[in-house]
Formats: sequence, structure tokens, C-alpha cells
Amino acid sequence: MLLHASCAARGADAVLFLGPPGSGKSDLVLRLLALGWQLVADDQLRLSPEGAIAAPAQLAGFLEVRGLGIFSGLPCAAPPLTLRLAVECLGAGLAPPRLPRPRRWAEGGVTLPLISLNALEASAPAKLGWALDAVLGLRVQHAGAFAG
Repeated sequence: MLLHASCAARGADAVLFLGPPGSGKSDLVLRLLALGWQLVADDQLRLSPEGAIAAPAQLAGFLEVRGLGIFSGLPCAAPPLTLRLAVECLGAGLAPPRLPRPRRWAEGGVTLPLISLNALEASAPAKLGWALDAVLGLRVQHAGAFAG
């Protein structure tokens, strides 16, 4: 199945970025790459029912940097990767709930924890790292998206 989404990985743990054009998916991936994350796919992602992920062959290693253009030749995260988290990217001026309830994203046989982030916010990469840590059991949360 082909998704309109971007994806980046920290080690073997991958995060899916969902949202309409202009919501900050590629911008957030660009900032994550600067922090040592790896590109999986930008704008389109192939997702198998088993959860395998990859960029479509013609888009592998490509990243759109709004205002500059499309860059190619970026190294991509090597499989096997495990999708751990889905992020609903909210554009400028939109804010997620202060203390969100746990939510799930499900598509094509794959189910993931789901959070919302303003992807253009300066703290979005740090918040994403904390969220991934919570999913992996590396951080304990007492209230919010991963509590319980």
C-alpha cells in the first residue's frame, strides 16, 4: 500500500509522519536528519501488511526542502526497520491538546500509537524523541498520550 507520508528512523525504530501538504512533514524530517536520524521516505511510503516500510524506488533518497527544492542522494535507513509511532503533523497555528488521551492509527493491517504535533514548532524534534522513548519504554509518563 502506498501512503502519502514521510518517515524517519532513529536506529531501527521508525516514525511515520502524516498530514496534508504544508503541515511540516518534510521540515520535521530535515531537522531530525540534522540530529542524526535517517531518512526512510519523504512524501510517499510503501507499507506492507507485515509492517515493512520503504520509499518507492523512484523517490528513494529524495527530500523536498521547501523554499530550496528537491534534493537527492541522501542515505536512507537500512532495513529491517520497525514502525513504532505515527505522528499527525499539524501546520502553523494549530496546537495539539495539552494532555492528550492515548490514540491509535491503523491502516493496512498496521496499528501504531498516534500523537499530534505542530511539526513546525522549534521543540518538535525534542518532543518526538521523548514520544519515541515513551513508546519504547525508556521514559515513564504519568498523564497524556502514553500514560496507562
